Amino acid sequence: MRRREFIKTAAKGTAGFSLLSTLQTSELFAQKVKPDAVWVENGEPADLLKAALNEYGGMSTFISKGDIVVVKPNIGWDRAPQYAANSNPDLIAEIVKACYEAGAKTVKVFDRTCNNSRRCYKNSQIEEKASAVDAEVSQIRDEKFVDLAIKNGKLLKEWPIYKDYLEADKVINVPIAKHHSMSRVTLGLKNLMGVMGGNRGSIHTDFDIKLSDIDGAILPTLTIMDAYRILTANGPVGGNLAHVKQPRTLIVSPCVVTTDYLALELFGINVQEVGHVKEAINRGLNKYDLKKLNLKKITLA
Repeated sequence: MRRREFIKTAAKGTAGFSLLSTLQTSELFAQKVKPDAVWVENGEPADLLKAALNEYGGMSTFISKGDIVVVKPNIGWDRAPQYAANSNPDLIAEIVKACYEAGAKTVKVFDRTCNNSRRCYKNSQIEEKASAVDAEVSQIRDEKFVDLAIKNGKLLKEWPIYKDYLEADKVINVPIAKHHSMSRVTLGLKNLMGVMGGNRGSIHTDFDIKLSDIDGAILPTLTIMDAYRILTANGPVGGNLAHVKQPRTLIVSPCVVTTDYLALELFGINVQEVGHVKEAINRGLNKYDLKKLNLKKITLA
């Protein structure tokens, strides 16, 4: 069953459902046990992505022929790539290419920006580079948000979510790892705010609970944490190159909570210091036992 068909037939907005499609039967008998997460460092975006996906058997493990795929970067800010406020445009292009190579029918790229959307799409270079590899890049349209019921929400019972996100067969979440003045860091869980409509400012009250309410209903198929560059201060918008570090790293997992948990190491903080990640774990939104992760670490030559 495709993801969009599942959404139509399952209880609307059931908290905690995963958008990861069932692995093909042949994979159940694979000799190699696939990791829960892959950490690759010391490489350029194309090499990092290739090395990570190889550990899973390629992008075709996640993307099937004919899929409509959403690649959800952070395009929120009117900043050039070197400022590490938005996802790396070269990485986004490589992900789009990998999806098409796996047989995707269409790859869509979009984000609800904070600064002027045209400037964000242009100056981030994501529009240019994703379009060059045939992604369908579009700006958010207000009329395309639809209310999604949140069955098990603690504070929220529904929230408008972008229709193209809900109707996709697969979703690849591509946050950039960076500091955030309110939530300490913004990673994969927070990156999903880019498909949330309504008054997002109101989510910042009781933020940890409300974010987990909504995220539990829209978990992605795969999360690819962009840590090629990271913003270590003055986030999320940045603007000072002195606050940018370049770990040249990628963290990949079918579990967004796992990628966020691992990415905290980049900032030298632990999960007890990041309320929204802690709340997601307390909710059981993580697919894996975080204390017993099967983590594959790779350092490229």
